[in-house]
Amino acid sequence: MTDHTSRLPGFAQASREERIGILAERLGGNAEALQLFDNLGPIEGGLVDRLIENAIGVMPVPLGLATNMIVDGEEMLVPMATEESSVIAAVCNSAKRCRDTGGFFTSYSGSLTIAQVQLCGLSDPRNARAQILGRTDEIRAICDEVDPQLTSLGGGLREVDVRLVEARSGTMVIVHLVVDTLDAMGANAVNSMAERVAPVLAGWTGARPLLRILSNLADRRLTRARAVWPADQIGGPEVVEAMLLGAEFAEADPYRATTHNKGIMNGISAVVLATGNDTRAIESGAHAYAAQGGQYGPLTHWEKTAGGDLAGTIELPLSLGIVGGATRVHPVAQLCLKILGADSAEKLARITAAVGLAQNFGALRALATDGIQKGHMALHAQNVAIAAGAEGDEIEAVAAGLRAHGRVTEAEARKLLDDLRKG
Repeated sequence: MTDHTSRLPGFAQASREERIGILAERLGGNAEALQLFDNLGPIEGGLVDRLIENAIGVMPVPLGLATNMIVDGEEMLVPMATEESSVIAAVCNSAKRCRDTGGFFTSYSGSLTIAQVQLCGLSDPRNARAQILGRTDEIRAICDEVDPQLTSLGGGLREVDVRLVEARSGTMVIVHLVVDTLDAMGANAVNSMAERVAPVLAGWTGARPLLRILSNLADRRLTRARAVWPADQIGGPEVVEAMLLGAEFAEADPYRATTHNKGIMNGISAVVLATGNDTRAIESGAHAYAAQGGQYGPLTHWEKTAGGDLAGTIELPLSLGIVGGATRVHPVAQLCLKILGADSAEKLARITAAVGLAQNFGALRALATDGIQKGHMALHAQNVAIAAGAEGDEIEAVAAGLRAHGRVTEAEARKLLDDLRKG
């Protein structure tokens, strides 16, 4: 493929079949290798073309159900989309171990989304700030005109905040439009409001308006979850203490905190993806929130109760929606929301936070006891067997051999497969 230019005039206007034909030519005429793109699953071709540019097919991700979850007193099954074999198993196991204490209890700060307007070139930034804050009602009227449906449903602008940010070029005036976007993630609505307001602010202050876009640090849209795991469900007081030391490690060291939070996002991103929400927005917001104290730290906190049990909490921004974007048009996302019973963005956020806490419990317990690899590689054994060429019933037979030998490698899998086929 290096012999060809990537400049393809008209590629975007071509049909999906024509694009695949061009790609087949790039692969030396090997059209058979591209037959995988013919299977779009539950998504019809027209929708694929509308969801992304230059569509050629879909990339299926395994979708599974986390069981045993109780969130705010409600039993539920949680759809999760992920390629990592141990993620759903960890959530199921973790949720099972805290059922006797009621499962997960959550809270939600509200559905406020922030749009930022950057104003530059001001010699009197403090005066400009005062001017803008004195005209909040006018700003609200402008924003209400942008999305009257949102306003009619009870949403809309709630607050105007003006920050003075010191930069290399001088003091920037950053205007925050704080908007209640209700059951939508709200990016399109608040971006449109920022676009409409920016020239008006410039006219009032004499500033040069530049960036006008939402912030994914959704710290006005926080979700919290908590749960208590009885010590006898964990493995006893020694395991509780070991898990607390593991959590303390994440609090003290950003190298550990990064992996700690990656594990949390294994669960959260899987729910976000399954419901058609924006995984990149959620992940960037979560990691930015974890660094707000000046050092990157964990999104969860763990304590020992007076009775010796383990209590965990999580707090993070979750800007999720059940209307708009892919969530509204993707049939699998719609079905996943139905399975969840998520009839509001708030309920979806509460469930998602609970999954993140469950995921973190599972990872901490594994690390503090047998180590993460024992369970992870046992579940990964089937993937390794497939990579080695196993088919049908051979897959589980080879995987069982890998688990028994304790060496989950492709080389070992090939050896087991050869022995199996020789009889």
